[in-house]
Amino acid sequence: MLYTRKGDKGTTTTFGCDQSISKSSAITEALGALDEVNSFLGVVKTGSTAGDSSLGQTSFADITHQVQEDLFIVQAEIAGADKVIGQSQVERVESAIAMIEKSLPQIKTFFVSGGTELAAKLDFARTLARRAERRVVAVSEEGKVKISPATLVYLNRLSSLLYALARLSNHIYGKNEESPKY
Repeated sequence: MLYTRKGDKGTTTTFGCDQSISKSSAITEALGALDEVNSFLGVVKTGSTAGDSSLGQTSFADITHQVQEDLFIVQAEIAGADKVIGQSQVERVESAIAMIEKSLPQIKTFFVSGGTELAAKLDFARTLARRAERRVVAVSEEGKVKISPATLVYLNRLSSLLYALARLSNHIYGKNEESPKY
């Protein structure tokens, strides 16, 4: 059955928790924000090319899929499961960012989102990731759920990865990055 009626009064439960919590709590806000990022990354993944030489043996879709898998770990951690993002996931993201940065011009200004459709989607995913990060930080500060330091670092790096991928998409397809006119 696709519905249980258990949340009809505005409460829900998380993994291993018999106690109901409000659907507006910091935990459910964080879980929802992470779900938004993950779902939108599915849109990004379906709109990306199968592979690209600028990424070596991997592709936009491969990187996006791995991030989606990682976000499930973050959600599980916030929900109380015995799962955490490890240093290896942080290092994988940092390595991807470093690899991408090598092929891009140095950043000298902010850029107006857009260029390719993929870049615009990645920019939007970046904003969703930043919101999810803020929601997870709120859960961490609340102290009801212990969030691992690596998870917080991972979420901070995620927006940088999505930004780097957006810039790479524009670079690959010859779209100039446009600075705001202020």
